[in-house]
Amino acid sequence: MLNIVIFGPPGSGKGTQSENLIKEYNLAHISTGDLLRKEINTNTELGALAKSYIDKGELVPDEVIINMIDSYLDRMGRVNGVIFDGFPRTVAQAGALRDLLKTYKTKINVCLNLEVPNDELMKRLIERGKTSGRSDDNEETIAKRLATYEKQTKPVLDFYKKEGVAANIKGIGEISAIFDDIKAAVDAKK
Repeated sequence: MLNIVIFGPPGSGKGTQSENLIKEYNLAHISTGDLLRKEINTNTELGALAKSYIDKGELVPDEVIINMIDSYLDRMGRVNGVIFDGFPRTVAQAGALRDLLKTYKTKINVCLNLEVPNDELMKRLIERGKTSGRSDDNEETIAKRLATYEKQTKPVLDFYKKEGVAANIKGIGEISAIFDDIKAAVDAKK
């Protein structure tokens, strides 16, 4: 299996490049936000548990998220690989994902780190907010999201560097040129 973590701050192009990766390598896509909504909407036991945390305004614990991913992997059957989008967000989640994938006799092959300067991220997100209708694409919220990313999520990259699977990708330029760099990094780690 080819398993990829796509990593980078808000506005770095993860969504766009995830779509390209899915098409190019015929990968399954796991977005923890999508998984949470699906489990809740189908009234599974894990969904009910997750909803109980969300309804209290709390974060869903790592163990519940990992169990959802495990359940999803179990149901999906034979696939070429998986792209993990929006997960892991903490070092503890990265370790738990590594341990879970071992039970499936697979691993993360590459963590793609999309690098984009903060001023460019701010521009992209403000522009996206003009057309997306997303309430979190305003300057004040964007600044908070970028600060949270730097403090809480960026340390995950060090985890993947230690694992020997991190690949830095310049996230500025033509989408197709960025994707060419991504393909080279993925192909080198297959």
